[in-house]
Amino acid sequence: MILDKINSPADVKNLSVNDMERLADEIREALFNRLTKIGGHFGPNFGFVEATIAMHYVFNSPTDKFVFDVSHQSYTHKILTGRKAGYIDDTRFAEDSGYSNPEESQHDFFNIGHTSTSVALALGLAKGRDILGRKENIVAVIGDGSLSGGEAMEALNVAGSELGSNFIIIVNDNEQAIAETHGGIYQNLKELRNSNGKAQNNWFRAFGLDYIYEENGNDIASLIKVFEKVKDSTHPVVVHIHTQKGKGYRLAEENREAWHWCLPFDRATGKPTVHFGGKETYSNITTKYILDKAKKDKDFIVVSPAMPMSVGLGINERAQLGRQYIDTGIAEEAAVAIASGIATNGAKPLVVTNMTFLQRAYDQISQDVCINNAPVTMLMNFTAFDGLTDVTHLGIFGLAAFTNIPNLVVLCPSSAEEYVNMLDWSIDQKEHPVLILIPGNAVAHRAADKSFSNINKYKVEQQGEKVAIIALGDFYQKGEEAAAAIEKELGFKPTLINPRFASGLDKELLDNLKSRHSLVITLEDGIVDGGFGEKIASYYGPSDMKVINLGLEKKFYDRYNPQQLLESLGITAEKIVERVKKFV
Repeated sequence: MILDKINSPADVKNLSVNDMERLADEIREALFNRLTKIGGHFGPNFGFVEATIAMHYVFNSPTDKFVFDVSHQSYTHKILTGRKAGYIDDTRFAEDSGYSNPEESQHDFFNIGHTSTSVALALGLAKGRDILGRKENIVAVIGDGSLSGGEAMEALNVAGSELGSNFIIIVNDNEQAIAETHGGIYQNLKELRNSNGKAQNNWFRAFGLDYIYEENGNDIASLIKVFEKVKDSTHPVVVHIHTQKGKGYRLAEENREAWHWCLPFDRATGKPTVHFGGKETYSNITTKYILDKAKKDKDFIVVSPAMPMSVGLGINERAQLGRQYIDTGIAEEAAVAIASGIATNGAKPLVVTNMTFLQRAYDQISQDVCINNAPVTMLMNFTAFDGLTDVTHLGIFGLAAFTNIPNLVVLCPSSAEEYVNMLDWSIDQKEHPVLILIPGNAVAHRAADKSFSNINKYKVEQQGEKVAIIALGDFYQKGEEAAAAIEKELGFKPTLINPRFASGLDKELLDNLKSRHSLVITLEDGIVDGGFGEKIASYYGPSDMKVINLGLEKKFYDRYNPQQLLESLGITAEKIVERVKKFV
């Protein structure tokens, strides 16, 4: 096998085009080996194999520097830069993250997992090179819908007018984001494809960038030719290549959205080999709720920054929503501001995405929504410690980040009934902007209030004594387990409280607890620093009440075992009992 002889990019440079084509086939087999067994980003990587081989043939990594946007298409780059064992040796899968990672290799310069960043990061490398008087090539790769992100457009604007030196931007145009692309940028890309790059309307040139089009984005010889043409360029240039997402696997070629990312699967059928038993999920509950709400209420509209599947809105569901759905492309800032306008004009917007991506819209939430007190509802998935565990996709910072914005009501449901009722109340009310965290645990059922207009009113689910457990959102069930363990081991029934509101304090309830309790334990699915529990601890500061805050540490966890993490943090019923013994 040719891949056996490839241990660095220098080995690629010794190959003929025919050899490189065979290498592309072998790399896809290595990708199949990893992805069928542990899953990962399928379509982006299968579609960028030839381009990566050609890049390493023409350029001289790591002297010439590559920055991959999102970096979810960098698997081939990893294979060619000494990390192939993470794809061909099943015992070494854990050695490679799903993204570029400087801790793994000198050929990576940034740990990247979010979108629209590569042009700005690479532009910074280029400017640093110029300041230091060096001459290496700087190459940014961007695609999969990422051009619609504001940071990408801002960086293109600077690159075209301010740099004036070597800077190569490879636009990997596979006609797809995760779902279909939206917006004028992608209409222009289509126009450029249809005209073989000759359309008079060219938004790259409008930014002041040179431009080259290559239709054969999966042909190594064609790519080598175009990359050699721009190598050592003395000015910024865009190389627009047309590729096929998921190339080499028919199922992925035919259904690009479903195969952007995959669970472990059977290669022959494409069916997942990991099954969740067909159980009820909060995702399924959300999808049904949205479709039912849209049918009943024509003032309701879903706004998504290219993440409809975060709440299960597939192609068919989006078609059912029709004009009651708008996709802003990868542009969280615009999505939130648009929703503010929708709400201000009297309609009922629901913004849906993952918590890790909403961080990009912090300023718009604060300025465009909360200062104006616009009744926007924002619904976040993957907010839990055991959802997405890659360092670039953690949702555990949301509570600390957003609960401190004035006017914003942050709701953390603890059951399916509470979740649906919170959605109903929030979408129909006109008084507050609201952020709702979708629970990350198994679906629980329990009777719940219909209205949440009494802001910051906590709910006592079990009245007891000595110890009060205030367990937020999807950690409520952990509170139940701890309360039962305390009663069994220590012989008294603690009070159990479902706070529901993460963004404020029920001061009356907290004051009342002082009469029969000496210890309060808070549980939250987020970092403790700046989070929910610290607000309660601060409130009790001048009093004799003891407070234990249990949650996650303020750190960038990466690819951890969720249950082992809880054990290490003492967030188990058994360890909570041991801590209570020291106080009671």
